[in-house]
Amino acid sequence: MAATRYRRFLKLCEEWPVEETKRQRDLGVFLRQRVAQAFREGENTQIADPETCDRMYESLVRIHTNYYKNKYPRLKDTNFTGVTVEDCKMILATDILKQMEDMKKGTWKKLREKFYAKKPEEDSK
Repeated sequence: MAATRYRRFLKLCEEWPVEETKRQRDLGVFLRQRVAQAFREGENTQIADPETCDRMYESLVRIHTNYYKNKYPRLKDTNFTGVTVEDCKMILATDILKQMEDMKKGTWKKLREKFYAKKPEEDSK
């Protein structure tokens, strides 16, 4: 029975898309890592709680197939701010978040990082 569960999770991992714009924050990558950890021995892995494993699988399938999005359709594809899904994806991209983080830095901090070879954290030690 563990072999069947393992194959189902592998199939789900294959189908789950990976978003290249969300490096190190992508749900597809995280899912693959967790499946690799949970099934270290592959099909021979002993599952301590099969019911929980099955519930987790079914929940992931519902997320992957947009079950609730289809069950409860929305009138508009925007949120309360009026931002579209495409705009949200662009804003949440890792590169954009990095740029926003850099913009938050103060002028003195930017100058210190630019002119000092070591990081400001090392100065306080």
